[in-house]
Amino acid sequence: MITIKTPEEQDKMRVAGRLAAQVLDMITPHVKAGVATEELDRLCHEYIVGELGSIPAPLNYRGSAGTAPFPKSICTSVNHVVCHGIPSNRVLRNGDIVNIDVTVIKDGYHGDTSRMFMIGPPSIQAERLTRVSFDAMWRGIRAIRPGGRLGDVGYAIQSYVEEQHFSVVREYCGHGIGRVFHEDPQVLHYGRPGTGVELVPGMTLTVEPMVNAGKREVKLLSDGWTVVTKDHSLSAQWEHTVLVTETGFEVLTLSPADRDAARA
Repeated sequence: MITIKTPEEQDKMRVAGRLAAQVLDMITPHVKAGVATEELDRLCHEYIVGELGSIPAPLNYRGSAGTAPFPKSICTSVNHVVCHGIPSNRVLRNGDIVNIDVTVIKDGYHGDTSRMFMIGPPSIQAERLTRVSFDAMWRGIRAIRPGGRLGDVGYAIQSYVEEQHFSVVREYCGHGIGRVFHEDPQVLHYGRPGTGVELVPGMTLTVEPMVNAGKREVKLLSDGWTVVTKDHSLSAQWEHTVLVTETGFEVLTLSPADRDAARA
C-alpha cells in the first residue's frame, strides 16, 4: 500500500534522512585503502546507535523467505557488487570503487541513502561510471513532480544511462519508504514517460539507480544477499530519499556537501 505522509510524518522523515546523511559524512574520511569493510560497518554501527540514538535498519533485516537475516548494519558493495554487499574482512585497495548504503530508523521512520567512494586514483572507466550513476540519480529525482508518473522517473534515468553506453539494472529498484523500510510503490529505474503510478504530494520514495559498465544482467550469490554483475563488470549506485511536494520534490537525505548538487 502507498502511504501519504502527514506534515508531522514528513518532519520525522526529514530527521531520519538528515541523520542517514550524517552517517555517510562521518564515515567518509575512513573510506580508504587498507581498511576492511567490516571496520566501516563497526564505525557506522557505533555512530548510529551511540551518537545518533537511532537504529541501523539493515541489521537483522529479513529479506526473502528462507534467507538468513542481513548480518550487518550497512551495505558495502565493492567493484562488481551491485548492491547488498555484506561487510567483511575484505580490505579496500587503491583502484576500488565502493558503495556504502545506510538506512537509519529514528522515532519509527526510515532515512535511506547511499554514496559512491573511489579508493585512490580511479580508472577512467570507474570514474566515468561513478559520475554517470550520480547524474542518472539526479535526472530521476528532477523528474519527480505532483501529477507526474513513475515512468517519467525511470525514463529520465534509463535514457541518460544508455546514451552513455552503460546499462541499468532491472531486477532491483527504488521503493516507497516511511514507517516501513520497503513500501509501495516500486520505483523502477527504466520505463516509458506517462506510465506507472501517479506521483502525489506526501509520497516518500527512494531513487537509487544501479548502473553497470557492462551488461545489465546480475546474479544473486549463495549468501542470499550479495548481488553481482554477471559479466563481472563494474557497477555504481547513488541513492536519496525524496518527498513529493506540492510544487515538485524535496530531497530528505542531503548532507551540506550535497546541497550545491541539489541546486544545480
